Amino acid sequence: MATILSPSALFSNSTTATGTTSGTNIPTIPPTSSKPPNLQTTPPTSILPSLSTLSSATLTATFAAATVLSITPPSLAADSPNYQLYYGTAASAANYGGYGGNSNKKDSAEYIYEVPDGWKERLVSKVEKGTNGTDSEFYNPKKRSEKEYLTFLSGFRQLAPKDVVLNNLALSDVELQDLIASADGVTSEEKKDENGQVYYIYEIDGVGAHSLISVTCAKNKLYAHFVNAPTPEWNRDRDVLRHLHESFKTVGSY
Repeated sequence: MATILSPSALFSNSTTATGTTSGTNIPTIPPTSSKPPNLQTTPPTSILPSLSTLSSATLTATFAAATVLSITPPSLAADSPNYQLYYGTAASAANYGGYGGNSNKKDSAEYIYEVPDGWKERLVSKVEKGTNGTDSEFYNPKKRSEKEYLTFLSGFRQLAPKDVVLNNLALSDVELQDLIASADGVTSEEKKDENGQVYYIYEIDGVGAHSLISVTCAKNKLYAHFVNAPTPEWNRDRDVLRHLHESFKTVGSY
């Protein structure tokens, strides 16, 4: 006849921590802790971003952006010089230097052009004004041969053909003669301003120097504005020199 175990004996075997029944060993069951489970207050490290999980391209872009933001952009003003406006009177040799009651150059100006800050004015002698018509001159003190100046001749109502005008200018300017004689190229063109006044524009590319010339007629006078520079200075300052060249114009009634 089979042995029937009582329910109380079965329950006792499953809940007793240690002990023996009828000589049989019962495995030890560790006690259940009464402390609540340890709640994690930080996310698992596996979902936190780290340098090791970022690609090299991402890191490069991040550091490049930080570098760009930390660099101060260059100042465009440092590369662009300031200019002063010069008022020329084209006074005759007899009235040169204030003779004849010339007071305000701006009120009596016949032409204007711009001069870079720092350039110096060379005082033109009365004899020089009377012989070759030089009226004003400014130069770069770092290189005196980098300069701009204006000459004028009275008795001209209109411009002759372009090549004739340039040759006539060279007759009274030895430096211009030498520059033309050794030039790699000479270009000329005709332009009109907003008032319809005609200007001849010459550019002479010499072996050792460069020259820009503007010639026009107004008030029964011929005005010639020169911007000259040795080749090294021309290569360095050509934008400034072209600005000076383009700033020349006659003013007042025609």
